[in-house]
Amino acid sequence: MKRVLYFIFLLPFGLQAQNTVTNQRVYDTIPFIPEHTTDKLAQFQKDPIVTGHIIFLGNSITEMGNWKKVLNDTTVINRGIGGDITYGILRRLKDITDRQPSKLFILCGINDIGKDIPDAVIADNMLKIVNRVHAACPQTKIYVQSVLPLNPTMPNFPQHYDKEEHVLAVNKLYKANAAAGNYTFIDIFPLFLDKDKRLDAQYSYEGLHLKPAAYDIWVAYLKKQGYL
Repeated sequence: MKRVLYFIFLLPFGLQAQNTVTNQRVYDTIPFIPEHTTDKLAQFQKDPIVTGHIIFLGNSITEMGNWKKVLNDTTVINRGIGGDITYGILRRLKDITDRQPSKLFILCGINDIGKDIPDAVIADNMLKIVNRVHAACPQTKIYVQSVLPLNPTMPNFPQHYDKEEHVLAVNKLYKANAAAGNYTFIDIFPLFLDKDKRLDAQYSYEGLHLKPAAYDIWVAYLKKQGYL
């Protein structure tokens, strides 16, 4: 089976500023990955507007999930775009809110971390995403999922993602902000850990992206916890 993995490019400089407004100006100038993202957004625009369904929103980890199959539900909507960051999701939220989802599962942050966007800014952007959805879709149940573990010891691991301390910090902030954001935080981080507290190699292609079997575990957990 042919596999296509999407990696986000790095900026030629490290972002040190902590001011959210300044960061917004900087990241508003970052283009989406030209071909893949443009194609995905064009595809989304052509999809009919159907309301009241479950949406999975995020980056390549979400995009690579065959949610219809693993959930046995043809109405589930996949809104993952490989390489996306929280700023990118903020720019494309109308596509989500127009569909008035019954439930929205968000997984985003690892590409922000790979770009050295500060942890607090990532968490603040997630709150902005959630608040905008709440304002437009007050009936939608929103679930913010933890950023997944990494395994930099695996072959072909993209080294600019070797920032586990930031993954842990962002997850801590996501959890801490749940009450303020009126969302449910789901910690899926432990589901895929090996004995060394890394992403288990049996579930990953290169220490970052997940194999199909991992999605089965993921969905089984969501069902067991009553989120699905």
